[in-house]
Amino acid sequence: MCGIAGYMGSRFIPPDAIEACLRQMEHRGPDNRAHRHWNTETGGTVHLLHTRLNIIDLDHRADPPLRSGSKWIAFNGELYNYRELRKSMVDEGTVFKTQSDTEVLINAIDTRGWGVLDDCDGMWAFAVYDENEESLTLCRDRFGEKPLYLHQTGDGLYFGSEIKFIFTLLGRKTEADLDQLRRFLVNGYKSLNKQPGSFYRGIRELPGASLLRVDRKGVQREERYWSFRHQPDETLTFGTAVEKTRELLIRSVERRLRSDVPIAFCMSGGVDSNALISIAKKIHGYDVHGFTIIDADPRYDESEMVGLAVKELGLRHTPIPVETKNFLPRLSTLVRRHDAPVHTINYYAHWRLMKSIAENGYRISVSGTGADELFSGYYDHHLFYLHALRNDARALDQARQNWETHIKPIVRNPLLRNPDAFLENPENRDHLFMDAASFGDFLTGEWNDPFTEAHFTESLLRNRMLNELFFEAVPPILHEDDHNAMHFSIENRSPYLDRELFEFSLTIPDPLLIRDGRAKAVLREAVRGIAPDGIIENRRKIGFNASIFSYLDLEDENTRAFLLDDGPIFEHVKRDRIETLIAKPALPNSESKFLFYFISSKLFLEECT
Repeated sequence: MCGIAGYMGSRFIPPDAIEACLRQMEHRGPDNRAHRHWNTETGGTVHLLHTRLNIIDLDHRADPPLRSGSKWIAFNGELYNYRELRKSMVDEGTVFKTQSDTEVLINAIDTRGWGVLDDCDGMWAFAVYDENEESLTLCRDRFGEKPLYLHQTGDGLYFGSEIKFIFTLLGRKTEADLDQLRRFLVNGYKSLNKQPGSFYRGIRELPGASLLRVDRKGVQREERYWSFRHQPDETLTFGTAVEKTRELLIRSVERRLRSDVPIAFCMSGGVDSNALISIAKKIHGYDVHGFTIIDADPRYDESEMVGLAVKELGLRHTPIPVETKNFLPRLSTLVRRHDAPVHTINYYAHWRLMKSIAENGYRISVSGTGADELFSGYYDHHLFYLHALRNDARALDQARQNWETHIKPIVRNPLLRNPDAFLENPENRDHLFMDAASFGDFLTGEWNDPFTEAHFTESLLRNRMLNELFFEAVPPILHEDDHNAMHFSIENRSPYLDRELFEFSLTIPDPLLIRDGRAKAVLREAVRGIAPDGIIENRRKIGFNASIFSYLDLEDENTRAFLLDDGPIFEHVKRDRIETLIAKPALPNSESKFLFYFISSKLFLEECT
């Protein structure tokens, strides 16, 4: 895991800008920093900047940028199956100088061509410069785990792991994208990745599973190197789905335990993280150390389930209690690190979790991101599941009874308390941008951005899950995971975001995804006998959540003064509406989320623009 940045174009980048950028990148790679520069025959310049966080092969001989033939690579990420690729290349006569995954990747590209990406299992954002062709190729992993931001000007292309790196090379910031800010305020974080922009004008991310090639004349071509199809195998039995999921998940965890530095685990009371922890502990014999945010709010308190797992699995465990101390100054720091408003209060909590992991000497964290989107995990999935059973009256009746008994009592979203919501109106998605119309009234000007979703498949359930995976839920989580972890020089790994595991999940028919009112039925059974039964049987869905009021004290006069203090946010949000909001004795869930969006946006405009 590292930091990368660079430029290709006609502009001269001053040495002090290069040096300032490398200093700025040190948190992403404190172990080494490097810069390579080329002048092209057309009169242009190319810069590759890299800072390294030592994870695999700690020797300096493995420091990128590394070379194979005429190609140089600046690499951020991990190639998890580098051992398998390396062995096949050694068998073909390739001689390696290091034990690093980076050298395997650049040699594989050089000798086998870009088609070798299809054989690569990992997470990455990298830049390859070919001295002979005078071409630059940028690439991002399939799921977009590692960030890669782009900025195009008349004089060239800038890129970086963080937006601030681009600004340092550019010599200035671009303006805030106020449309994106309004989108966040009104529709929330799930709306942010439905278009290619960011919170700054002219800054976008290279999409996941994409290559961007720039030739010596500056001509660009962007293309996808991976695609998928939802093709459920109607002959697949529940038992076979469970068996194959277990096999692939065990292998995914094994590969993500490959490291020359110690690994920590983000731990909740749910099946997602505990499946990974249990496999690491009981199948692979890893000495697991779990880290958990402990929230006294009963809506988010998972201490009982966490304690059960710690005891049954014999884990080392560190709890991190929530606290209100220095919340706003700390959040301000985090907003600057993210180059954006922090998307949810959960990721302030996650940031403090990363701090504890770093203080305990770890350089890698493992998280359960993606399980809900591969195997079904959200409350609305139960209702989409009922729609999937619409042509099987007996199965539909039983599933509806299970929902009434087990799910309805714990669902808070009023739009999801009707089990027939999507049977009656399959296109209804009002629960996703909850109360957006009322939040629009907080703005000083009229603004509206209606809900849209991509079409992947005719299955409502799987189409929803794929939209969550590629646009709504996972991309903002990965942004927060990466920036939080790298603030403390930690690499974050997500074993559920495994290409083969994902592609197999697409073959599982909808009726197998939920059983007896339990979502993630296949995943639960896949770790039966490995994870604690109490975790597997638990129906309660919390996820990685926290309450804003576990951190924000509205009774504090200084806090209230800050919220209403003059600032650029009130050019876009009505101050009197915020005053009314914070005067309420209690806030429903949607309004407490909006309050956090407001605070985070206020800090963004004050600190980052």
